[in-house]
Amino acid sequence: MQLLDDLTLDRGATRHAKSGTTCEGISADGTAVEWELHVPGRPLLTVHDTRWDNGERDLVLYKPVVVPEIPAPLSNLHNRLRSGIAPVRGAGRLRIMAWVARVDPLGRPRVKKTFTTLGLTAEYGLERLREHTACAGVTLEPREDRPDLPVVDLNHPQDAVSFEHALFFRADDDETPVVAFIHLKVLPVLRHVGWMPRQTA
Repeated sequence: MQLLDDLTLDRGATRHAKSGTTCEGISADGTAVEWELHVPGRPLLTVHDTRWDNGERDLVLYKPVVVPEIPAPLSNLHNRLRSGIAPVRGAGRLRIMAWVARVDPLGRPRVKKTFTTLGLTAEYGLERLREHTACAGVTLEPREDRPDLPVVDLNHPQDAVSFEHALFFRADDDETPVVAFIHLKVLPVLRHVGWMPRQTA
């Protein structure tokens, strides 16, 4: 799958059993699907989409046994800043939060959670968000259904109110959360270390 001109994503053919701690802090066993992220001339990056035995699910940039020589901010992203995938009650859909990675002055990736819709499009890429939300069952909405929050309209993204956005998608859609995770958590760090050009649109 071509994500950007110099960025491709391939689903791995194998699943991996693993043990660890879920986003809710529960010790559990799980099974991870591997997604390989390719940047020309750079070491392979691997994303794990893990389904835990307790029903939780998350995405993370996997830390291999032997870590290649890569810039510190990218190395610091390994096994950190996971994105949980949560069910939406009564909707038959899932949700991934649109929280964006930012690299702090010490080279450690952090997350920024609240944006105006215009601000989020500047991070993610407006055309990319429009492409993703044009897929069947995919929507960008406020995290919570509250009457005081503005409607998310990518044709006229508002720049007045900051809140937590989320991408909602069908339960049988495996690609959308992985693509979103890469745009939200991995790409900002790749741009920071110079492996990818800065966001322009």
